[in-house]
Amino acid sequence: MDQGLFWFVSNFQFFAVAIGFVGPSLGLSLGYAALAGTIGILIGTAFQAFHASQGPEMGLPQMIQSRAQFGYRGVIVPLLAALISVIGYNVVATVLLANGMYALWGLPRGATAVTASMVACALAIWGYDWLHRAFSLLFWIGLPLFAVLTLYVATRHGGGTPAAIGGFSWAAFGTQIASAASFNIGSAPYVSDYSRYLPRFTSRRLIILNVFVGSALSAIWLIALGAWLATRLGAGDGLLALQLAGNQVHFGFGSVLAMTSIATLVASIGMNAYSGMLTLLTAMDSLRPIGPTRSLRITVLLALTLLWSTSTVWLAGNSIAYVNALLVLMLYCLMPWTAVNLVDYFWLRRGSYSILDLFRPDGIYGQWGKRGLTAYAIGFAVSVPFFVIPEVYTGVLANRLGGVDIGWLVGGCAAAVTYLIASARFSAADEAAANESSARALGH
Repeated sequence: MDQGLFWFVSNFQFFAVAIGFVGPSLGLSLGYAALAGTIGILIGTAFQAFHASQGPEMGLPQMIQSRAQFGYRGVIVPLLAALISVIGYNVVATVLLANGMYALWGLPRGATAVTASMVACALAIWGYDWLHRAFSLLFWIGLPLFAVLTLYVATRHGGGTPAAIGGFSWAAFGTQIASAASFNIGSAPYVSDYSRYLPRFTSRRLIILNVFVGSALSAIWLIALGAWLATRLGAGDGLLALQLAGNQVHFGFGSVLAMTSIATLVASIGMNAYSGMLTLLTAMDSLRPIGPTRSLRITVLLALTLLWSTSTVWLAGNSIAYVNALLVLMLYCLMPWTAVNLVDYFWLRRGSYSILDLFRPDGIYGQWGKRGLTAYAIGFAVSVPFFVIPEVYTGVLANRLGGVDIGWLVGGCAAAVTYLIASARFSAADEAAANESSARALGH
């Protein structure tokens, strides 16, 4: 199964390195930043991996399945949250790339952002198979390069200050956890887009394990490496830091490492663009049924590319601040959705759905899923007083906690509990006939 490799490579680039800069930028030491990053990734990847099993079991893009919880039209609410996350990721990833290439080679940021965006768009237009091929190739190129750099750093040959910089605070520790958790939870809305072509009876445990191990290992590795670069080298740009550290191994090695990481990040931007296109088409179809033709897919991809590349050109300043703000915003938007979706899939309906009714406005799931929408709204609203968005907003209750970010946990728990309470009268038996009819029609 190539899911583990696919998700390993999707995180194996300097966006993950930049996340390791978040804690140190708030005064966290190397050890605490690496620990917080590991905790956050393990939590976030657990949500991501459980969504992955829905792909082969249902054979659908992730967000179409969410119509069962939010309704045929109501799914637009989590779709907007997912789309904001996808576009936001691409904006910040492109900012990181443009700033890094300017720092390395003096390339103009605007032209770099537009060029990288068009390459990523082309990869998304080529589609699913090309994305898998690109990630497979980049895995075999990037793995030995990062392994050599990590071994060099681990044996204390990487240069920098001999003692770690920084200390500990709960606020910085919590922010690093939240940023790391969001990195993989941000993939939850589309993780099954890339597992849906697997055989229907693929082992649930196997695919969850593959995605979890692949996605977690690379992220933990590079976040810890990023924390080392930030504390020991005092680096402020992930790409430049990789080049400087790599050139300690051998002159020119750092440039090769940087270019490989650039290629992987561009491929990840393409992956997000592909998923963003599916998300937007699902939203459009929820308002008015459409035929997802190739020309429509290309048009949507070009429009999304124009949106994020234009946004990137207008942004300037501290890219690490952008990374942190984006990741926590993604987390606040997505946690109520992922909580509702997973509770519904694994607890209430236990993976049994009428696939045909997911495509019918008048189907058994209705147009507006009141239980799901109410749970999402309450989960999000309850989390607002706990928000911690550095340099933008800190909620009243977050202030009382000393700036520790637990808003995402509060939002997820509140949404899950609300959905369970609202579903007290739900009975899977009421949908059994529709599920069986759908399965017979589809030949399952």
